Amino acid sequence: MSKIAVIDNGICNLRSVTKALEAVGAEPVVVHNPEDVAASGAAGLVLPGVGALRDCVAALRAARLDGTVRDWIAGDRPFLGVCLGMQALFEHSEEGGITGLGIFPGKVVRFRRPPEFKIPHMGWNTVRFVQARSPLAVNLLPEGEAFYFVHSFHCVPADPSLVLGECDYGGAFTAAIARGRCFATQFHPEKSQAKGLQIYRNFAAVAAKG
Repeated sequence: MSKIAVIDNGICNLRSVTKALEAVGAEPVVVHNPEDVAASGAAGLVLPGVGALRDCVAALRAARLDGTVRDWIAGDRPFLGVCLGMQALFEHSEEGGITGLGIFPGKVVRFRRPPEFKIPHMGWNTVRFVQARSPLAVNLLPEGEAFYFVHSFHCVPADPSLVLGECDYGGAFTAAIARGRCFATQFHPEKSQAKGLQIYRNFAAVAAKG
């Protein structure tokens, strides 16, 4: 069983994430600051988030966890960002002109779709894994699996090789990213039933390898 630190930034569905990790045999440890992370002895780090990116990034900075996330990813330690936890990794967001953590070059933009496509993009949609050999995609069909989304903004990485998964909603958008042992999803695995649990199971397996 691998210990996985889950950041409580005050705007995440913390219980759902920790329950999902427990369901796949991991041991989640809720953390609030860098000292908690260091004391946890965790092999993996999860940054979940729902709501407004401004609040997510502000909470990370207030808790001094922005530097922790940067250092963790720079050290190629297993990391999983979920929803806002993915958006926060980029440089800039159109949502209130937010400056993100800038770990990856790129931006977060609002969906611009014809009127028949409701915004926010909410509900089940198919994700196609373009990095089929990624450890996060183990036992998932490369040509598509359904996951649950709730978002009005989506990430546009400057480097196309960062894209792990794509989804179509009136046009393709980035649904997941991967670089080394850093992963992030725009969808919510903890709300995506069996396939979502597979995402957490795969991440826990990466963390367990040290």
